[in-house]
Amino acid sequence: MLIGEYEHSLDVKGRLIMPSKLRQDIGERFIITKGLDGCLFVFSQNEWLNFETKLKSLPLSDKNARNFVRFFLSGATECEIDKQGRFLIPSNLRESASLEKDAMIVGVGTRLEIWNKETWKKCDENISADEIAENMTMLGI
Repeated sequence: MLIGEYEHSLDVKGRLIMPSKLRQDIGERFIITKGLDGCLFVFSQNEWLNFETKLKSLPLSDKNARNFVRFFLSGATECEIDKQGRFLIPSNLRESASLEKDAMIVGVGTRLEIWNKETWKKCDENISADEIAENMTMLGI
């Protein structure tokens, strides 16, 4: 399971270290794409196939569904970890998530999220466990 928060810095070429604790679960090759809330999503090969299957099942006749599929697939790219444990984040994805130097890699179960450090701090500060818990009762949690 992909869990935890890890702070790392991008090098001048846009490479980021994949924390060793996450490498086994994410794999040596994985998919990175634009995510929601201003971050990037990182999927293992298996999780990407599951996600892609769900995207393929969306109706082509629905404009919101088409835009949703475009959003995730247009920026998706396969990444590979090098011998130093780094992977290259393409410039279009770095720009999408405002990644320049300091980044946070956050495990959220089935995927990782990569955040600009300051954006993550603001997002994390706005998470209210009590408020979330109240809303989760509607989902049966």
